[in-house]
Amino acid sequence: LLIFIQFSKNTMENKASSSSKFGSMFAAIVIPATIVIAILLFKFLLGDPANFEGGDPDKGHPLNTLGTVYKGGMIVPILMAFFMMVLIFSIERFITIKFAYGKGALDKFVIKIKGLLDAKDLDAAFKECDLQKGAVGNVVYAVLSKYEHLITEPGMNKDQKIVALHKELEESTSLELPMLEKNLTIIATLASIATLVGLIGTVLGMIKSFAGMASEGGGDSAVIALGISEALINTALGITTSTIAIIAYNYFTSEIDTLTYSIDEAGYSITQNFAATQS
Repeated sequence: LLIFIQFSKNTMENKASSSSKFGSMFAAIVIPATIVIAILLFKFLLGDPANFEGGDPDKGHPLNTLGTVYKGGMIVPILMAFFMMVLIFSIERFITIKFAYGKGALDKFVIKIKGLLDAKDLDAAFKECDLQKGAVGNVVYAVLSKYEHLITEPGMNKDQKIVALHKELEESTSLELPMLEKNLTIIATLASIATLVGLIGTVLGMIKSFAGMASEGGGDSAVIALGISEALINTALGITTSTIAIIAYNYFTSEIDTLTYSIDEAGYSITQNFAATQS
């Protein structure tokens, strides 16, 4: 039984390690790839000569939205890369957290585990964990394994066993949570800096626009309006990216809190049931 418990723990640790490595590799690939793709889109799609009067991206007036976005300057591809990163990492987190929930509803799973423990049917509880899978199922399975071992452990008193059970719950949870929170820091960082980078682009665009007007001794209102609209492209991209990132981050944080609550609820039920059986 001890060998089985250690094997289960090693399996969870290996899964956590593999997931961590995958998350790091995923980020290391996505970040430079989105930057390269953004630069190519900026240069060849937005900067297509067909989008400008006279076919000149540098001096010609934009004929459409793509040309107008191109006129936002070299900060635009950075913001485009940020936007793509937010979308890709949000999709990756959504899929990961969906799998972490497992196959069944968490509240029903927790209720089943409570009922099976009350009926002292550990084998059925293990089967439910195998069916549920996901982060909650993995943690409950590990705690139940410890539960089964502690029932027949002769060298520990009741309080020591309960402490050991709590420790197993904490260790198992600590192995699962990093997998759920991976790459959320990147989304949070993008939520913070996207607007600031957009404002930098806008300020640089305004400086360039007014400097051009000064060198030419003034300008008509149409030219001024065009220059300002091109500069504000950066702000629009930055605010849009930041808004999506904030919504995604808050959503995923809420989902992780729900998973953590379910783990704590199941762990509390197991501990309470164990304490009752030892009294």
